[in-house]
Amino acid sequence: MNSQGSQNQVIPLWTEGAPGSEDWTQVEADAVLPDGTKVVHNVSQPSLTVYPADPAKANGTAVIVCPGGAWHFLAIEHEGTQVANWLSERGVTAFILRYRLIRTGNRVGEETDQHLNNQAKMAALMSKLIPLLQADGQRAIQIVRQRAAEWGIRPDRIGMMGFSAGGSFTVNAVLYNTPESRPDFAAPVYPAVFDEVVAPPDAPPLFLLCANDDDMATTANLRLYSAWQAVHRPVEMHIYSTGGHGFGMYRQGLPSDTWIERFWDWLKAEGLKEG
Repeated sequence: MNSQGSQNQVIPLWTEGAPGSEDWTQVEADAVLPDGTKVVHNVSQPSLTVYPADPAKANGTAVIVCPGGAWHFLAIEHEGTQVANWLSERGVTAFILRYRLIRTGNRVGEETDQHLNNQAKMAALMSKLIPLLQADGQRAIQIVRQRAAEWGIRPDRIGMMGFSAGGSFTVNAVLYNTPESRPDFAAPVYPAVFDEVVAPPDAPPLFLLCANDDDMATTANLRLYSAWQAVHRPVEMHIYSTGGHGFGMYRQGLPSDTWIERFWDWLKAEGLKEG
């Protein structure tokens, strides 16, 4: 069974084929990692899956959800569908973005580890992928904004939330855009590490979250927090003492289990929760 589900509208980002990957032959597929995590891999035709807001609670806000997976797969449930369902049940229209990924075979986890452990190989793969990722992020926001009326969304309340690699994807969408593709708010959750950041002077409100025992994401979040402060733009950061990396909607019996409630509080504080 396809993990997108049978009742959610699926919108291709590129109706004439994704630019830059026209010669890709890999076929998108579901897989299960050795730890039981359900993933999607080999995305070559990126898409948005729509999770409409509960009509009785719809507030006009939209969030594009970007699961993580080290650029090789998407953790489609605990960083995707579970997040989208939680938001839609509370009146936010959610969209799961399946962005283009590094090609993998049947042993997704092993191949991911092999690439991550070879810096030169990973750098070569990412140099080709990054322009495609930036195009996918911009296109996703453009589509949601252009068709906002169709889903009862306010075109000035379209945000993006991403996890791990999806968190870095979200940051790139904030840093590289046009007026039509600029997110109105962003929430990188335990984003993967990246270089120093210079925030644009009109940087949108930013919600940052990670655990202190996740060195990679803590470093990234501190850099982002400082960059937003430097240009006097709204930013909120939560660092839990424990939780590790990649917890998403998993329950660990820790304070980090309620992270999405803190995001909900932040939406309210930013005036994004009420209709």
